[in-house]
Amino acid sequence: MYYCHLGIKALLSILCSIMYSSIVNAEGKEGEILPPTIQKLMRGYNKYLRPFFDNGPVTVGMSLDIASIDTISEINMDYTATIFLRQRWTDERLCFEGNKSLSLDGRLVELLWVPDTFIVDSKKSFLHDITVENRLIRIYPNGTVLYALRITTTVACSMDLTKYPMDKQTCTLQLESWGYNINDVMFYWTRGNDSVRGLNTLRLAQYTVEDHYTSVSEAVYETGRYPKLVFHFDLKRNILYFILETYVPSILLVVLSWVSFWISQSSVPARICIGVTTVLTMTTLMMGARTSLPNANCFIKAIDVYLGICFSFIFGALLEYAIAHFCTLHRPAPRNTTTNDPNEEEEEEDIDMNGTIAAVSSGGNRQTGVNVIKKQKSRMRQISPTMKRLLCIFYCFQVENPHHIDNYSRLSFPLCFMIVNVIYWGYYLYF
Repeated sequence: MYYCHLGIKALLSILCSIMYSSIVNAEGKEGEILPPTIQKLMRGYNKYLRPFFDNGPVTVGMSLDIASIDTISEINMDYTATIFLRQRWTDERLCFEGNKSLSLDGRLVELLWVPDTFIVDSKKSFLHDITVENRLIRIYPNGTVLYALRITTTVACSMDLTKYPMDKQTCTLQLESWGYNINDVMFYWTRGNDSVRGLNTLRLAQYTVEDHYTSVSEAVYETGRYPKLVFHFDLKRNILYFILETYVPSILLVVLSWVSFWISQSSVPARICIGVTTVLTMTTLMMGARTSLPNANCFIKAIDVYLGICFSFIFGALLEYAIAHFCTLHRPAPRNTTTNDPNEEEEEEDIDMNGTIAAVSSGGNRQTGVNVIKKQKSRMRQISPTMKRLLCIFYCFQVENPHHIDNYSRLSFPLCFMIVNVIYWGYYLYF
């Protein structure tokens, strides 16, 4: 038992000596790899303490290069961009003699203090690492440090789609410090609005970058006030694609529905076929236009309004034939007005108003029938003004010749559609 304990102690001592020797050799090799200037700078350097730890906040200047904006999604309300983020600050502990800057390997950033900058509205981000991590460290003789990163990030962008596809969106890219408040770190744009470059050369599929600008503000949280830089850029959607994809087909469908006005009313299958086909095609076009938009959307978009207008005109053309055909089937027969005897007309009117009176008058009691007729005439004289008004209203909606309905529709439908288009485009383009 005693020898067993001695063996375990000897084994542990051997393992400890091997680990210690490996650590010493690694440190020695690292020291040999670093150049003498860096070894001198790193001697006594503590990366866990920020520059000017006891002398106020450290100022960090930032600039951006927008390499690309890959996608702008209305469904997820975000955009994906690849950016080059450059940060500059001064660390008095890194001053050295000379007139040339030192460009270091990006992996040596682990030895230095760097700002804890993060993208506020980022949903997903990653640092490029092919073939090595895309990071740059450059130190100047006065202690200024340049730290550059290549990042691809997906950032949330709140969009107002009420004027889609004639909308303009304003998206932002916000940079903040995660742990250092305004007493420790201050952010600023190195060149103002010119601190962001690359947007002038971008070619986006559906958008055009109209304007961009920068701003400096503070983020207020429960834990304190933190520095924040904001980059704003305005996007205007290119409507040409939607004109060719949605607006022109919908207009052609409306015009196609008007063809039925020139087809005879007796050609029932032809007119019904045109009406039903255009209605179904317009329904399919409306469903396809909504596939690229958010499903849960509480506001009505401009394209929905236009498609609804076109659907209403197409459905109205189908109803027009139904009304015209109904009026043709229930057209009143012409009345025979050859007689000129007012007494006969009065008797016919009395008989038409109440057939029972005629039956009574043809019976044996002639005097009783005459009294009944007189009473009915007095009642008709009392209600005649009301009946005349109702008959006037009825005759206003009565069509003497149903074929005139098509003639009126040939002019009224295109005219109304043109007026609605002028109002629609004027409102959404200029208001």
